[in-house]
Amino acid sequence: MLNVTILSTNTVSPVVPAGYVPTGLEQLWLDTFSGEMNPTVKLAVILFAWHEVVFYSRFLPYYVLDRIPYFNKWKIQLDKMVSPETLQKVFHHVSIAQLTIQLPMMILFKPVCQSIGMRFLEAPFPSWSLMALQLLCFMVAEDAYHYWGHRALHWGPLYKFVHKQHHEYQAPFGIAAEYASVCETIILGIGFFVGPVVWSLATMGEWVDTGACAGGPVQWLLNECGGHFASTKYSIHMFSIFLWLALRLVLTVDNHCGYDFPWSIRHYLPFWAGA
Repeated sequence: MLNVTILSTNTVSPVVPAGYVPTGLEQLWLDTFSGEMNPTVKLAVILFAWHEVVFYSRFLPYYVLDRIPYFNKWKIQLDKMVSPETLQKVFHHVSIAQLTIQLPMMILFKPVCQSIGMRFLEAPFPSWSLMALQLLCFMVAEDAYHYWGHRALHWGPLYKFVHKQHHEYQAPFGIAAEYASVCETIILGIGFFVGPVVWSLATMGEWVDTGACAGGPVQWLLNECGGHFASTKYSIHMFSIFLWLALRLVLTVDNHCGYDFPWSIRHYLPFWAGA
């Protein structure tokens, strides 16, 4: 049985080099994950909230544009409009999938990546140039995974039983990007984590033994026992994951928005829409 005290116990302290004064952003990050609540639980909650804010705020402008006739000339399929009933159905399905599938994946992400060197409550953050390089690598890794994964899902049996739901609506619209079956949500959702995991494996340091997990898997999930590989100066910081999540959500909503504007980002960055 889960010991609820684990959920309200914070055994992790910020790591700041002697003499270093965190920037305002770094101090805000450290303060956010301080306190009594378990940092793994708090991180999952905040990361999930960040996902919802970015996902729906990116969709909102397109939702407004759908109701302004002037912008119809840039719609890809002018004859196919999204009805309120369709929007409600997709919103309901996507919200449930986000809570029951994506949130558990977010909870698992932290202990897995921290075990292979990812930084969490350390300052300073990586340089902006290093984080930009990481984001670019994440985009390439996710795009390659998504391309081949998507092609595989269009194979007969996989299309029929896994991918068909995603193509239920012929007119694309932003939040339909995450309208998919349980299997597809998991399969393509893994693509988000491929880049960070590969980068972490390539940059992790030496093994650090932190003792056995007397409380079993739950203790490992929440309290970082069992050991981990040390981080290095090139390791990912969890702050970079927040940036990567925002970037990936903007990409996926844009790719399903149903519009092709002259000012769309893909016209200036050809790789923006992926392979």
